Amino acid sequence: MDEERSAGFGDQVRIEQEIVDRVYARLDGIREGYRSSLREVNASHGVGTGQGDRERDVIASHFGELIERLGLVEERLVFGRLDPREGGSRYIGRIGISDEDGAPLLIDWRAPAGRAFYQATAAHPEGIARRRHIATRRRVVTGLEDELLDTDSAREQGLELQGEGALMSALSQAREGRMTDIVSTIQAEQDRVIRAPGRGLLVVEGGPGTGKTAVALHRAAFLLYAERERLERSGVLIVGPSRVFLRYIEQVLPSLGESGVVATTLGDLVPGVHAGAVDPEDVDRAKGDPAWAGVLAAAVRDLERLPDRDQVLDIGGHPVTLAVSDVAAARTRARRSGKPHNVARESFALGLVDLLAQRVLTEAADEDDAAQVQRDPEELQLWRQEVRESVDARRAINLAWMPTSGTALLERLYARPDRLARLNASASPRLSAEQLALVARPKGAPLTVSDIPLVDELEELLGPSAAVGAREAAERARRRDLELGRAQATLEDMGLEDSPVTADALAATVEEAGTVAPLAERAAADRSWTYGHIIVDEAQELSPMAWRALLRRCPSLSLTVVGDLDQRRGHRRPRTWRAALGPAARALADEKVLSISYRTPATLIKLAERTMADVGDPVRHPVRAVRDVPDAYALTRVPGGVREAAPREKDPMWGHVQRVLSEETRRLDATAGTGRGRLAVVVATRRAGAWGADSVGYSGLDQRVSLLSAVSVKGLEFDDVILIEPSEILEDGTGDLFVAMTRSTRRLHVVAAGALPSAMDTADPQIRALAR
Repeated sequence: MDEERSAGFGDQVRIEQEIVDRVYARLDGIREGYRSSLREVNASHGVGTGQGDRERDVIASHFGELIERLGLVEERLVFGRLDPREGGSRYIGRIGISDEDGAPLLIDWRAPAGRAFYQATAAHPEGIARRRHIATRRRVVTGLEDELLDTDSAREQGLELQGEGALMSALSQAREGRMTDIVSTIQAEQDRVIRAPGRGLLVVEGGPGTGKTAVALHRAAFLLYAERERLERSGVLIVGPSRVFLRYIEQVLPSLGESGVVATTLGDLVPGVHAGAVDPEDVDRAKGDPAWAGVLAAAVRDLERLPDRDQVLDIGGHPVTLAVSDVAAARTRARRSGKPHNVARESFALGLVDLLAQRVLTEAADEDDAAQVQRDPEELQLWRQEVRESVDARRAINLAWMPTSGTALLERLYARPDRLARLNASASPRLSAEQLALVARPKGAPLTVSDIPLVDELEELLGPSAAVGAREAAERARRRDLELGRAQATLEDMGLEDSPVTADALAATVEEAGTVAPLAERAAADRSWTYGHIIVDEAQELSPMAWRALLRRCPSLSLTVVGDLDQRRGHRRPRTWRAALGPAARALADEKVLSISYRTPATLIKLAERTMADVGDPVRHPVRAVRDVPDAYALTRVPGGVREAAPREKDPMWGHVQRVLSEETRRLDATAGTGRGRLAVVVATRRAGAWGADSVGYSGLDQRVSLLSAVSVKGLEFDDVILIEPSEILEDGTGDLFVAMTRSTRRLHVVAAGALPSAMDTADPQIRALAR
């Protein structure tokens, strides 16, 4: 290593380029080996047993997945090198790669041997003499940065950064509308969280720019490496605040070689049901109350009703009596099964069908023939069919045990305040009269995000209905008929009509192969799927009912939740995570705080923290920023005061916004490059509708300028943010304003006509002094 230190920069780049070339050559060789194996598997297309063909398809799918994963880690495959004091360099990269003899060429960043790349410091070098960061573009080495850790005396400073040059270079890059991985610049406090044990519930709290989301995603990749056997069978679920947020982070895990993860929003948690609209704060809070669990259970029990009196039913032209006691006995038997409502209904209905068939059979037969006909199974089956076709019998059974779906039942409860109040009275604990009034709405109203946990609770209590099962069976039959036709045509094309291979057997093989789907795809489509680990971003926003929905998806209670109580929406911010977690608090194992802000300029961090103090809601965990930028804050005052929101073309404020946007775009062109970087115009929820801003997270970030509400901007980052009328945003809670003020990596420009917190209301061009 001493000889290498004395070599010139160009020679050192050449040395590292040779290593990088060797690693990529081995990657290409492994990938070609997989491709060759895949070709061999696909070439074995002769028809054998159904089991054999299915195994072939599973193997082919496995090789295809391996090839895809190797393609995803192509960029910046090698990014680090460790030189231990005792000699022998170790190269760190996205995945582990060995040479043909099994000797390691590249160490996976998640492996124990890669830990020192993130944890070693001058004060605690962990046996490492030098750490080198290797910058590459495609397969070419473009830069090196060395840190010598074997100094006689450790550096003593308040903030020690690992790979400072690489880190600052990454932070200074213009945004491209997608989050990128931080695998080459993970800092020590972040790495400790990423590598924490995966059991129990871990809370990761941090202020703006501390990398909470990036840490959570890299933790998912680490757990999939460290606990591969467990998580490959059960999977990992990531829950984010919006669809645009999921698109923003969607490239991170694939770039780390992991694609088998399910990512969803709370509004999409129940397969086949989607909600994007957001309720007002008081309605959202009312729907999140844990008392709903008892109310909804009462609502499901209320579907299992006894008739007021005995009923005389017309079955095949014969009058038959169905007594109240008959229904009560059938209901008791079905409830004792412990099955969900819709599932238990099948045994309830079958019991009554059988009872009515025997009763009509007995009453229709002569007295001397009654015993004989009851022993005749064919005769009894005919009368069962008569019962099923009887309008009277179907009506009586349905009224006594009504099948339904979670969305339909919740809609009826909202539309029937009297019924909801009656059910609430039978539950304990109960909802208040004010809460009941807040949730009332007519039938046909769209679902909101806070409805989804209630729908999920109902689906758990109801279970799948026979009607859903019948539709699925019909779809399977349709696909089967389609495959049968294709199989017959294939055999005819191959001249094998008279061979031992039948079209039916070939279709069955194809159908079996079609069931070989990636775990993530199967898990996303199955509401009852249980995951090995769940990661929740912006976890401070979840209600107790939302936590119930997530906990039933993770019986092992292995969760990582990241968030910031200071960024919680609304006016009732919990002071502790134990209070914020609701029913999930029982699984709480540890809390960790990220204290360093990497993304947000120091000026904006201090400005946001002082603003929170000004409005009487100081932050819980102030953070230290590692960087600042000139002129990070600007204020444009608009005369005339705040006006009611109007369509933006008619709103006088819009003209001021357009002028500021033009100014900031030119400024970003000059600093980041023409056309590069991302800008956001952020408005309050009340103005979002009139201005056509995205308030639910549907829009993408491919365009250079995004018009977003303070709700949908959560979790995102931009080079520049133009913040409109902070006083309006503040009406929805201090958390929304704190979020909106800290989304920028370069510059925040406030445009305001109304009053501002004192920290924001300054024309002082030296506001950067706040950062000192």
